[in-house]
Formats: sequence, C-alpha cells, structure tokens
Amino acid sequence: MGVLATGLLPASGLLADTASALSQFVWTFITVYILLLFAYIITSWVRLPYRPWLNRLQRFLYDVCDPYLRIIRRFVPPIGPLDLSPMIGVIGLIVLQRLLTALIEALL
Repeated sequence: MGVLATGLLPASGLLADTASALSQFVWTFITVYILLLFAYIITSWVRLPYRPWLNRLQRFLYDVCDPYLRIIRRFVPPIGPLDLSPMIGVIGLIVLQRLLTALIEALL
C-alpha cells in the first residue's frame, strides 16, 4: 500500500505543512495588528463625532494598541507634539514578522 492509499502523509510533508500554517498565522496576526495600529493613529488625528459605536471602536483601539505603544514610549519619549512611537512600533512589527516567519521556516 502506498502513502496515498493509507491516507497518511510522510513526516516531512506534515512538518512542512505545519511550518507553513504557523508561518501564515504569524504573518496574518502581525498584519492585522499593524492595521489596528494604523486605525488607532487615524482615529487619534481626526476628531470623530460622538456616536456610541464610534466611542466603543476608539476605546477598543486604545485598549489594544496603547499597551504596545507605551512600551516604546518608555524608550523614545514624544518630541514636543510629535509622537514617534507608532512609526517605530510598525517598523518593529514588520521586522519581527519577517524574523519570525524566516525562523519558523528555517526550524521546521
């Protein structure tokens, strides 16, 4: 009986599939977080009209993004009215995304 007849995948194929799925998950997770950071930045620049659902959206973005940005603000304080932490945070996430996906694919 062949591999296809028994329904079992070879170990290397299963491992490669796991690495691919894990790499895709990391890539998607960090991409979504970067998009949330962009939404947080835009809503902090624009004064939105008061609507309960907009207030909830802004609160959600604040609760999700601000803890990460506070870590960066400890090391890079705002320069006058200019806060560089979102830009540094996005660049850091892109670097982390590429490092993790390369590491996952190299190890598995």
